Amino acid sequence: MNRPRIILASSSPRRRLLLRQIGLSFDVFPADVGEEVTPGSDPADTVEVLSLQKALKVAERLDEHEETISGSYAGMLVIGADTIVVRDGQILGKPTDPDDAVAMLQSLSGRVHQVYTGVALVYSNQVTGANGDEHPNASNRKGFHQHIFHERTDVTFGSLTDEEIRAYVESGSPMDKAGSYGIQDDLGALFVARVEGDYYNVVGFPLFRFYREVNKLIPGIVTPFVPAKDVP
Repeated sequence: MNRPRIILASSSPRRRLLLRQIGLSFDVFPADVGEEVTPGSDPADTVEVLSLQKALKVAERLDEHEETISGSYAGMLVIGADTIVVRDGQILGKPTDPDDAVAMLQSLSGRVHQVYTGVALVYSNQVTGANGDEHPNASNRKGFHQHIFHERTDVTFGSLTDEEIRAYVESGSPMDKAGSYGIQDDLGALFVARVEGDYYNVVGFPLFRFYREVNKLIPGIVTPFVPAKDVP
């Protein structure tokens, strides 16, 4: 039985590592989509809409170049994701410069904030055994089905000194991360006193929820507990 070609519509090295951690084979096609956020936007809606925009853009780009879809595949599944940090209802994106990163970390010091990740699964009509859910904020274009969800995790920071913050910012690590910190293989882990919810959601991709959602949508597509020789 042919399996769908799986595409990750993200350039995030963290998301690539997490998906490979569960044995998923996929290609990477980053989506060139702006991540501008309207002030006052609902965080859950924001990450769902942005993740869907990314997945749809890559799906449509590949659909226009059918030679990239080998006949050995039963259609394609595109995974889009977007992560934001929220403090007191305010969405914190990636810092614009080192001073912005310092200000963000100072605002998180000693407080609780939320991390939201939206995940969009966009798949073509050839993928059988799946039932797509329509999202209220986006149309189902060019025959693609779509399923969108989000995960929220509460993160508590300890009290940070200005010296710690500035040394971390000077390392350059915060500059490509929402909220100006990374919790994984990064000194930002030393700032985190408590995590309530999915740790991997803070890294950038909610593995627990994804595994269950995608296998409910397309049964048997992610099979980390089945030996490779037994996967159809």
